Amino acid sequence: MSDELKEKDEDSSEATKRELHETSLYQDVKPTQWPIIYSPEYNIGFLGLEKLHPFDAGKWGKVYGFLKEAKMIRDDTTVRATEATERDLLVVHTKGYLNTLKWSFHVAQITEVPPVAFLPNFIVQRKVLRPFRYQTGGTILAGKLAQERGWAINIGGGFHHCSANQGGGFCAYADITLSIKFMFDRLQSISKVLIIDLDAHQGNGHERDFMDDDRVYIMDVYNRGIYPYDGFAKRAIKRKVELSHGTDDEVYLELVDRHTKEALEEFQPDAVVYNAGTDILEGDPLGNLSITAQGIIERDRLVFSHVRSRNIPILMVTSGGYQRSTARIIADSILNLKQLGLIPCEDAENAPKPRFMIPRSQSEGFIARIKRSCQPETNQSSTTQKGDTPLADT
Repeated sequence: MSDELKEKDEDSSEATKRELHETSLYQDVKPTQWPIIYSPEYNIGFLGLEKLHPFDAGKWGKVYGFLKEAKMIRDDTTVRATEATERDLLVVHTKGYLNTLKWSFHVAQITEVPPVAFLPNFIVQRKVLRPFRYQTGGTILAGKLAQERGWAINIGGGFHHCSANQGGGFCAYADITLSIKFMFDRLQSISKVLIIDLDAHQGNGHERDFMDDDRVYIMDVYNRGIYPYDGFAKRAIKRKVELSHGTDDEVYLELVDRHTKEALEEFQPDAVVYNAGTDILEGDPLGNLSITAQGIIERDRLVFSHVRSRNIPILMVTSGGYQRSTARIIADSILNLKQLGLIPCEDAENAPKPRFMIPRSQSEGFIARIKRSCQPETNQSSTTQKGDTPLADT
């Protein structure tokens, strides 16, 4: 465990427990809702600045749209994420780090979009950091839903380069660390968590946070020749699988299959956090690996199959992926998991469709309002009968 987290645990454990009990992030959801978490607030967009980074800042909404088109989910059968507040974030983050996010220059460094430095911070908070806070809230909630349902997917999240006191690599909040801390403190059945990080990049954020913490076992499969080159954080990895540029499906899938199975058998966790980055896709400008779309779908199947066959709760976050095609691949992978029966939710599948009908009384009131608008004011008052209530302005 990092020095920052140790200090917070020792100095404010009671305050943290009170905070966790007061948080609104651990919401109850209906049985007819899939444990799939999303909010329109996930997506980032402001004057085209999001296009200055290779990350598709609207991919989360596209994934959601594809799943709706496939008729797997509807708005009423999906869990809506809520925004993580500062008090929620302080469960892991230092006050000093959160204060640095009030400086646009620092956020520009984290997001790797230099023009952000010149924006007023209130705009940066609303257009850049607020979407990250919503996604962080989704990852935290996914921990609770995974424990209750056996699995959960946050369509966003996976900010694995952010630690308690440092952001970077387009990661401003340590959502993975936060989700695990919430599980440890609020879910009695969860005392050991396995992180399976299959993003193309090393997950140095959660690694720094859980350094020397025996409750967390980290398996990280990443390209050793790309960012972040964090040698110190590597000390936290219990199962390190370093890849070379251009690694293909055959080599990659054999490694994922074998090491996932061995990690589960060795650690026997109470829950699994799966960081399912798609920047391993061939052609990705930052990942530099050569995994096909079908290879990504098969990778996700392998992970879910191994974990679910052992009745271990699993939560998945989507993490990196820097090509426009990744949204379609993520959606196709989720649909494949559903078709294979690895992410069942019978109540949601059988949920009746809502009937969007305007009550007769409302439609009559609307027509009456139009008629009154066409009448002289004197006639309007004279047509109101005793006992009637005039429509209020809207």
